[in-house]
Amino acid sequence: MSAVLFDFGGVITESPFEAFNRYEDRIGVPRDTIRQINATNPDTNAWARLERSEVSVDEFAELFEAEAADRGHEMSGAQVLACLSGGLRPRMVRALEILAARLPVGCITNNVRTGHGAGMSRDAGTAAAIAEVMKLFGVVIESSVVGLRKPDPRIYELACAELGIDPASTAYLDDLGINCKPAAAMGMTAIKVTDPDQALRELEALVGFELR
Repeated sequence: MSAVLFDFGGVITESPFEAFNRYEDRIGVPRDTIRQINATNPDTNAWARLERSEVSVDEFAELFEAEAADRGHEMSGAQVLACLSGGLRPRMVRALEILAARLPVGCITNNVRTGHGAGMSRDAGTAAAIAEVMKLFGVVIESSVVGLRKPDPRIYELACAELGIDPASTAYLDDLGINCKPAAAMGMTAIKVTDPDQALRELEALVGFELR
């Protein structure tokens, strides 16, 4: 592999799904309810429209709460958005530093215009740390900026074009299998990140050098 593309949330940072589960536990709804809502009508639901900046944060909250109500749950769209920003994973950041010194690296992130910066941080200190990590990427493609979101193949094509890389010699890391599939279909070698350490071992084998 001569280039690497990363997802951000759930790869470079901790997974927001863990925060979703904590919120669900707190309000007494079944775990993964938020994920199920967001997987229903995935191209047109409130979440998809927010990630493409087609609705405001306030409009999202109203739409999402209606989707939750259709399933018999009372949930706060604002509280769901507050779950989005996870802490940085030091091992991933170190690997990214090593990669950035040797290969083209880029980021494709489905995000929303809330919090601070591309990482949607809830506080200025975290935002500053994430901003420094973002500087390591040669290209950062944000769904909320370009109006496209994964798994739309066009967002992967845009990243490759802007970074000037060949998909056939590119590794792609994402914590969602549905987002890995289009990358693989384009010829990239996709790694689904469930265990970050295992994902890095797989990436080391692909790039041919240690990432620690």
